[in-house]
Amino acid sequence: MASATPLVPSDGASPLLSTGTRWAIRLKPEDDVVVATRPVEAGTPLERAGFEGSEEFTGWKTRTKIGLGHKVAIRDLETGAPVRKYGQIIGFASQPIQVGDWVHVHNLRADRFERPVEHSPQAGRAGSWRPEPMEPRTFQGYPRGDGRVGTRNYLAVISTVNCSAATSRFVAERFREPSWRRLFPNLDGVFALTHQGGCGLPLNGRDHQTLARVLAGFARHPNVAGYVVIGLGCEVAQADHLIESQALRRATSVGGPADVLNAPPLVLTIQEQGGIEATVQAGVEAVRRLMPAANQHVRRQTPASKLCVALECGGSDGASGLTANPALGVAADLVVGQGGTVILGETTEIYGAEHLLIERAVTPEVAAKLADRIAWWEDYVARFGATIDNNPSPGNKAGGLTTIYEKSLGALAKAGSSPLCDVVEYGQAPTCPGLIFMDTPGYDPVCTTGLVAGGANVLVFTTGRGSVLGLRPTPCLKVATNTPMYRRMIDDMDLDAGVILDGVPVDQVGRAIFEAILRVASGEPTKSDRLGVGEDEFVPWTIGPTL
Repeated sequence: MASATPLVPSDGASPLLSTGTRWAIRLKPEDDVVVATRPVEAGTPLERAGFEGSEEFTGWKTRTKIGLGHKVAIRDLETGAPVRKYGQIIGFASQPIQVGDWVHVHNLRADRFERPVEHSPQAGRAGSWRPEPMEPRTFQGYPRGDGRVGTRNYLAVISTVNCSAATSRFVAERFREPSWRRLFPNLDGVFALTHQGGCGLPLNGRDHQTLARVLAGFARHPNVAGYVVIGLGCEVAQADHLIESQALRRATSVGGPADVLNAPPLVLTIQEQGGIEATVQAGVEAVRRLMPAANQHVRRQTPASKLCVALECGGSDGASGLTANPALGVAADLVVGQGGTVILGETTEIYGAEHLLIERAVTPEVAAKLADRIAWWEDYVARFGATIDNNPSPGNKAGGLTTIYEKSLGALAKAGSSPLCDVVEYGQAPTCPGLIFMDTPGYDPVCTTGLVAGGANVLVFTTGRGSVLGLRPTPCLKVATNTPMYRRMIDDMDLDAGVILDGVPVDQVGRAIFEAILRVASGEPTKSDRLGVGEDEFVPWTIGPTL
């Protein structure tokens, strides 16, 4: 199998550190910095850091205290000199840097620079990549009869506008008590899709079409067996427009009784029903009528090619690009090798690393799509007097990330090494299996809403600071980048990739993530599932003005 990502460290056969006195890692031989794998005090000898060649730094010591995930200079750098990590430029020295210095926001800045792109699918990895030979794997999923397979079996109450959000939530809350589960054991639950939009936007404009695409993506999601639509009645985002523009014709997915299958989607409006209480009662009755059909769906053995896995990172830290993200890249390659699909988003958080993804495009047209999206974002943020490199967040910086370039290089590791097959719009379903890039903002709820609307039936979320996101109807598997946070937030984290810093190989952790994906797809609950997280995080992208 090809290296899981070009950013995987190269310090030997077992490149990441073992326990003991070793405390730093160099990701590439040409790097100007090393990364601390545990906190170290000022005056710690570099010669005992443990990275390849560290013995050459006799007499050099850390000049300040260094936190886990933070960077230490191993070369003297003049003001304006490029600084490399992952073998790539992560920024430029804003003042002279000496060996042993802490490298962070006080001496590193994100100047603009040209990133060379060499797209050649025949000569590059896109043409030569081959998945590792592996026996076909399966999971226990819900076949929907039209080629789609769910990993969960939900009913949805979909609000067209914020004005009907509370009413939609009231309907779903009637099904929180468990008594109905005795009659419908194959049904995972009823959830409400509520949001802040749906009106005050141009009719048929971009925001209107985006919202319709996202709501439709959740309505016909493979994890949703049926749905009820609730509106106010006078909003811009009319339910009729949603149904007609998105060809939503069925109240439940393929596989239910014919009388339910052939019925039009049930639409309730508060104004026509006579108020909130009447609408809630009608909504509850509508959901009850859908339950028998939804319960007829049962789990069956399904090829892993039916997996569609969303790749997300949030609350990243300096360990993200060393541990959880490259390990998820290994798992992503295994999913693609099975014939499945993985979707990467966050256009604003591949900025500075996009050239590495463009090089992997299967055609020049796909490469151009991604380059166009980067250019669109540069123009978009400039309209508001901002810049696309106005990132990382304060939490990211506290965890050791300094510039958007550094953050993006680590984030891109989630995408593994497989070819880039296509670039799709926000909330758009993939057009082919393999690695897909979806144009989304970096903000986690907005990004994951788009990824799930595109049909992702499993979401894997890596985090270094401790993000706690979930998003129904798709189970969210959270992977910690460092062991201290994993232990501190054990009730929220599913897997600990921080063991890589103790010497466990990246590939081994990546395979563990792949196996966890199969188990979760087969019904094993995640920590987010157990906590009931996932309804408040539905946040469709609003691009234009609020009128």
